[in-house]
This record gives sequence, C-alpha cells and structure tokens, in this order.
Amino acid sequence: MRKRRKWLVAVATVSSLSLVAAACGGDDGTGAGDGTGEELSGSLFISGSSTVEPVTALVAEFFVEQQPDVDIAVEGPGTSDGFELFCNGETDIQDASRAADEEEIAACEANGIDFVELQVAIDGMAVMTSPDNPTPPSCLNINDLYALIGPESEGFANFSDANALGEEVGGIGTPYPDQPMELVAPGEESGTYFSFIDLAIADLAEERGQEEVTRPDYVASANDNVIVEGVSGSQNSIGWVGYAFFNENAEILRSIPIAPLDGTEADCVEPNPETIASFDYPLSRPLFIYVNATKAAEKPELVSYVDLYMSDEGLITAVESVGYIVVDDDVLASTRQAWEDFKASL
Repeated sequence: MRKRRKWLVAVATVSSLSLVAAACGGDDGTGAGDGTGEELSGSLFISGSSTVEPVTALVAEFFVEQQPDVDIAVEGPGTSDGFELFCNGETDIQDASRAADEEEIAACEANGIDFVELQVAIDGMAVMTSPDNPTPPSCLNINDLYALIGPESEGFANFSDANALGEEVGGIGTPYPDQPMELVAPGEESGTYFSFIDLAIADLAEERGQEEVTRPDYVASANDNVIVEGVSGSQNSIGWVGYAFFNENAEILRSIPIAPLDGTEADCVEPNPETIASFDYPLSRPLFIYVNATKAAEKPELVSYVDLYMSDEGLITAVESVGYIVVDDDVLASTRQAWEDFKASL
C-alpha cells in the first residue's frame, strides 16, 4: 500500500548547499523575473501531473517569449510517473496534483535529490456522468462514492449492486438505479487518483479494514481527454476528473453534487470556482510544483523560469487562464517566500 502524507503548503525541504546561483538576482517582492536582464540559453525538462501541465506549459510559453534560446519540454504522464523521473534526477521540475508521499520523499533522499515544494493553485475533482444518463444522481456523499467506487465495490456491474453497501456505510444516494455502471476515471499513475483516494476513499477504507484503493475493474487512464470522452459517451457512466477539464467540456458532461462524509442532501455542493476556492466542495485540492535543488544551483534558466512562475504572470494570469483557482493571499505570500528562502540557500 502506498503511504500518503498530509498536504503541505509551500514548505522548502532543501539541504544546505554551498553553491551560489548567479541567476538568482534581485526581486521586486512578487517573485517576478530574475532581475538580471541576462539572455539565457539551455534546456528544461518538466514532467508529472497532467492536471498541472497546462499551467506549467503556459508559463513556459511566457518564458520563451522572453528567453527564446531556452528550450522547455513539458509533459504530463501523471504525478506518480513524474515523481519516478524526478527522484531519479531526470527532470528539473515535477508537476504534482498531490503532495509527494513518504515513499517518493524517501526515493528522492536516497538519490540525493533535494527540492522545494511550492503550491501554485487550487483545483477540485468533479464527479460526473453523461447528460444522457436516464437516472442521474441528484446528490451523493463521500460514503456513496466509497460504495460505488471503493475497494468493496469490485465486481458491481450495475449501480444497484451497491445498494446494500451504500446503505451500510450511510450513503444518501440509495437506492441506486438498476442500470449498468461504466466507471471511467484516472489510474494509479495519476495524482488525481491518489487525491481521490485521500478525499473520498481513505477514511471509510481504514475504518472498515480495507485497502485504501479504488475498485480495480474500471477503465483507467492518465489522459483526461480519454476520461471525458468515456464518461460523455456512455449514458451509464460515472467518473471523475479535475474541475478545469470538466468545465472545459461541461456541454458534454453533467456534474454530480457531493456532500461530505456522512453529509445529507442539504450539504451537497456543486463544484465551481467559489466552492473550490473556499474548500467547501469536499473534493477540493491544492496543486504543486517541485524544483530540483542541485539543478537550480547549476542552471540559471531554471531559477529564472521559476521566478516567472512565482510572479503574478504565473500564479495569477496562467492559473486563471487555464481555469484553476488562484491561492489566497496568505498562501501566495508563503509560496513566494518559500521560493526566496530556497534561492538564498543555493
């Protein structure tokens, strides 16, 4: 079983390094730019979360407009796959839709990879079905999600197969409809999978002595477009994806309001920018980037890129442009301070 940890906000976890990064330069207090006006070259390789990828890629576009001689490759195979590369020292930055877990932190430590963790945005996971679903749930609580998607639901071919389990755990969507259930959702290579486990599965699974996983018998993908197509293409579907991807495809999807653990229908909340930003929506989560300390000390183009990421152009313009939620002022300040402290340690 993978060991998870509680989310951290902008915590710099770096060892003292004797190197000084020449590109750190001045700063205007917002993290904007490297303050040197230096023309940079080189290359950056960024991997990890497909959820964070659009923000990181847009910041890369902004950066290359200023520094055209820097080549930046951004990919999104999933948070877990990305951490394997990052902790092997193969990438400069790791995008993550969840915090690094204990195993990943240990792998990085074993390989001498020091890093800084920076929260860059807030996202929610939209639970959804097709608009053509003949009997769409009007509201589900976290207990319902466990009954339909958790480890004890393996083999349930119809929604109604979960009726007994739903009643036992305190679901509010029972009786579930007597229609086939087609689950299309992220797989274990995706940080969105583990975020869903943390928020929708883990508590009840631990209480009931079950492994903290989803049922294994479903269509799993790290590609959000595959999930959207799968859910929208079947009237018997259910699945989840990051809110921005849901919102981008809202005309072919239908969200299902969610209530907290043991919540009633009166507690159900629709995912939207306001409920996600306030964390009133039960499936809200922070998004992160991780920066390799050794590479930052050696590569002024990496420091300059993250400087831009930490500016308003990154943490506000880019985040809003791709449909995510800007962190509040306190977290924004903490994230920027963590980056400044990190640079001072290089």
